[in-house]
Amino acid sequence: MTKSKARLLLMALLAVFVLFMVACNNNEATTDVDAEAPSEGTEETPVDEETAEQERPEGTYSIEDFSYLKDDGTPLSGGELTFGLVSDTPFEGTLNPVFSSGVPDGQVMGWFDEGMLTWDTSFVYNNEGAATFEIDEEDNRIWTFTIRDNVNWHDGEPVTAHDWEFAHYVIADPDYDGPRFNATLRNIEGIVDYHNGDADTISGIEVIDDKTLRITYIQATPSLITGGVWSSAIPKHIFEDIPVAEMSAHDATRVNPIGFGPYILDTIVPGESVTYVKNENYWRGEPALDKVTLRVISPSVVAEALKSGDVDLVDSFPVDQFPDNSELPNLTWLGHVDRAYTYIGFKLGNWDAENNVVNYDPENSKMGNKSLRQAMWHAVDNNAIGERFYHGLRWNATTLIPPSHPEYHDETNPGRPYDPEKAIQLLDDAGFVDVDGDGFREDPDGNKLEINFMSMSGGDTAEPLAQYYIQAWEAVGLKVQLMEGRLHEFNSFYDRVGDTGTDDPDVDIYQGAWSVGINVDPSGLYGREAIYNFARYASDENDRLLTDGISEDAFDVEKRIGIYNEWQAYMVDAVPVFPTVYRASLKPVNNRVTNYTVGDNFEYRRWQWAVTAETPEVAR
Repeated sequence: MTKSKARLLLMALLAVFVLFMVACNNNEATTDVDAEAPSEGTEETPVDEETAEQERPEGTYSIEDFSYLKDDGTPLSGGELTFGLVSDTPFEGTLNPVFSSGVPDGQVMGWFDEGMLTWDTSFVYNNEGAATFEIDEEDNRIWTFTIRDNVNWHDGEPVTAHDWEFAHYVIADPDYDGPRFNATLRNIEGIVDYHNGDADTISGIEVIDDKTLRITYIQATPSLITGGVWSSAIPKHIFEDIPVAEMSAHDATRVNPIGFGPYILDTIVPGESVTYVKNENYWRGEPALDKVTLRVISPSVVAEALKSGDVDLVDSFPVDQFPDNSELPNLTWLGHVDRAYTYIGFKLGNWDAENNVVNYDPENSKMGNKSLRQAMWHAVDNNAIGERFYHGLRWNATTLIPPSHPEYHDETNPGRPYDPEKAIQLLDDAGFVDVDGDGFREDPDGNKLEINFMSMSGGDTAEPLAQYYIQAWEAVGLKVQLMEGRLHEFNSFYDRVGDTGTDDPDVDIYQGAWSVGINVDPSGLYGREAIYNFARYASDENDRLLTDGISEDAFDVEKRIGIYNEWQAYMVDAVPVFPTVYRASLKPVNNRVTNYTVGDNFEYRRWQWAVTAETPEVAR
């Protein structure tokens, strides 16, 4: 193939990909709250607001009620801002992208570090980030990345191709104790050989010069252009003399981490607060603010902290508290469809740490019977949960690809609707019957069936929501009890369900939540080699569908949609986990804040966030 033809092929692929997503959005009459404006030549379907209000249950809201942008007022030159990290537990403090896994740590890092690549409103990589990229016109498995000359670490050292290469070597090291050695990284030529000790180098990674890195992938997949590249570097000059096994706990990760983002970490109170000062040499330009303070704020006091001006904005707001605070005069409310969902997971095996794969073992799992899992989904009314607990700002989830990816979310798939009679029938037919007359079903062998349910603390709804699920399952004859009779804080919860590769054998089911990547490929959460596959589910059919979704055939967007629709249907049948609610993300912001945007595509504008007054407005 000639170079010119190859370039046209790539451009056509990206054009079809982007235009198809725009068409999907328009055909589905959805509002893309992350888009700055409708695409040229398209029309948005008008909404009959009177009809919409009539159909909406009283006391509920819609994500369509909110804007994504606040850009009013004249920014000050400088100023300070306080950011609230809403959590009922301290942040863990693993402040290195190679090792971190939790959203709270990600929020802390977001102010001082960033990835090398950015993406557009369709989640396709563009060349507006700290590095640009080119795809080889003869072999689209070969990508060449060029880091901009003015991208420097906070200690003044330039960010180099050696730093980016080094991050790959750390993740692939046999002593690496983080969660990132997944299918995305394994797609690099030679990285598995290096990990297994069969090679001294990663053959598919080549440093061309200080600012140029070349990576050869095993397979050119459609996921590569939508999040399939590992894009975080770490400073080699700081970490190269630290043994890999010690890096995640080292002071360079937890006490004095550096990045190349818009703000420099100045002081840290572990788990509680961080202060940042502006990085005057930030590669995009000098940040608008002189100082930022991040504070952990309990969900129980977040509204009061915003009302009093103690914080200017927060990473998230408990939507159950929105009605009581929607009219606060010192706040502007923004919102978008969250790239996330809540779910119930069933433990079906454990993690094989030696081979880094799922050990699917349904025969020895209390939850191994598929009919039991299907029945537990049918037994819960997630529409009612969305309205009762979240005022319509969370809503019934149907599949494991959320509507934040509208081109791939199969809105025609109903999931497993609330149907307690069907749940009862499924259990009866599978042999789960009440043998001893105590009102609870035994398993098909006549043994007591007591299901341990692990759920997280956090916010006023956490306890009543967990109790709702327990009562719903009791209504169909299943005895479910909270693990140790209580909720568990964030870090302990994920440790015990398997975040570190160690599965607590007492956990039978759990309620978790995923913030999903820009890459629609679900193998990082549900693949056989994914440590985040906490259900520890695997099957040949699941393997096939996940592989097909990133195959050469999947470059045809229509075919890829068909594959992921098939995968969504497959998981609705198999039910290793089931989604409960999709989410609106609400972001209240003090009226003095400007140039502030919400949504995945605008995080890179953090350096432009500004204030129009020296002190926050207070609700009196």
